[in-house]
Amino acid sequence: ERLSVPEAAPIPPLIGGSSPVIQVRDLEVKFGERAIMNGLNLDVLRGEILGFVGASGTGKSVLMRTILGLIRQSRGQIVVFDKDLDTLSQRRRQAIERRWGVLFQHGALFSSLTVRQNIQMPMREYLNMSRRLMDEMAALKIEMVGLKPDAADKYPSELSGGMIKRAALARALALDPEILFVDEPTSGLDPIGAQEFDDLIATLQRTLGLTVFMVTHDLDSLAGVCDRIAALADGKVIAAGPIETMMASDHPWLKAYFHGARAQRESLETGHFRSSQKD
Repeated sequence: ERLSVPEAAPIPPLIGGSSPVIQVRDLEVKFGERAIMNGLNLDVLRGEILGFVGASGTGKSVLMRTILGLIRQSRGQIVVFDKDLDTLSQRRRQAIERRWGVLFQHGALFSSLTVRQNIQMPMREYLNMSRRLMDEMAALKIEMVGLKPDAADKYPSELSGGMIKRAALARALALDPEILFVDEPTSGLDPIGAQEFDDLIATLQRTLGLTVFMVTHDLDSLAGVCDRIAALADGKVIAAGPIETMMASDHPWLKAYFHGARAQRESLETGHFRSSQKD
């Protein structure tokens, strides 16, 4: 069942007993004198796929990287699993980081390592496992993302764009995370490949009980697999809710995005989304 929140609520209320696994409060991120985030508030609810959308250059990926600790905020609070990340020791922070996995936009695979070795990198960093067990775990992750077993011994340069995405997803799943961050997962893929990848993420979310934070501009992804959407503009979340909330908004950017010519071609106006849409 979809989660519903009032239009333009800066902090979506909790619906149906769902609790926030990520809470962002009054976040400010600056590059020099330019404020990318300016008092941003957002909740990501446990077990949902949240699509995070905004115009190019508004900071969608910046928010994800700030939550991950790759970019420092100048103000605000980020709470994950009920822990304020800024107050944690390095050891406790690492314990939190073990509970999430990240799929970067272009895969970010190590070019000098095979797919198997890439997947095993988080295992080597955080776990004390035998070589045999790591090989077995890597083989399992490769199968989970729909790659053939012989992909394990291939290098990134030998993979297609879609295979790179899947290999990077396998690495993101290496430590059995509870939260999966994905940045523009369908960029660079043809429509069939993009739909297959969206379906894969939705299947993994259901079977593994993941919470998914998906930065995307793909209308099909937003309509087909996301439980809720949060929209970014002017450094803040301007609306959050199911796609019907986005389409009902009077905000100029949301109207242009969800009611423009491209959106109409994708049949968002009539609600006839592609066959992978969630019930």
